[in-house]
Order: sequence, then C-alpha cells, then structure tokens
Amino acid sequence: MTIGTWLFTKMRGALVGTDAEGNRYFQDKRIIPGRRRKRWVMYNGVAEASRVPPDWHGWLHYTTDAVPPAGGLPRKAWQKEHEPNLTGTDLAYRPPGHTLSVGEKPKPPYEAWRPG
Repeated sequence: MTIGTWLFTKMRGALVGTDAEGNRYFQDKRIIPGRRRKRWVMYNGVAEASRVPPDWHGWLHYTTDAVPPAGGLPRKAWQKEHEPNLTGTDLAYRPPGHTLSVGEKPKPPYEAWRPG
C-alpha cells in the first residue's frame, strides 16, 4: 500500500467489510448523482488480485450491490476452494517436458522430419 492509497482511504473511504484473509473492502463516502461509488480493496499483506475471493470480486466489479455476509456465501458441493495465482513462484504448474520442470525430460512423441 502506498501513502497515497492510505491517505485516500482515510479521507474518502467507508469500510464495507472484510474477508477471511483479512483484506478490507471500501467504498467512497461521497454519493455523486448519476455516478457509481468507487470501490476498492486494501490487501492484508502482498497486493495480489487473485487473493480476492469470488464473493467480493462480484461486489468490487459491480456485478452485485449486495455485500457478502461474514464467512462468505454458502458453497455448492461442486465448487472448489479459492486458490491464489502461483504463476512466477516455485509452486507454479509446469507440465512434463517444460524447461523448468524437475526430473527426467520425456522424449517427444514424434520424430523430426527429414527431407527425402
């Protein structure tokens, strides 16, 4: 968080709620006729957009005006738990044969073409 974001939040932000990770969600105190109120998140720790749960993502992007309840919305049996974006970390997915994957490199399932 920068000093500008902190100051803007202190002066113009109204706390709307928090999520399980401790991220805090705000909206502008001012109501300007004909315009939407600005919404933003203050991350608890590293500012990574993939840390915003789906419940709050919908609110941030004006998909819904209903603030998610404490503890989040009820989940269906088929829904997976939220996972952060691991791209660029050691835990990122690397398919077999990737130059950075660990272990023996598999042979490609084809042979190079050689002219007649």
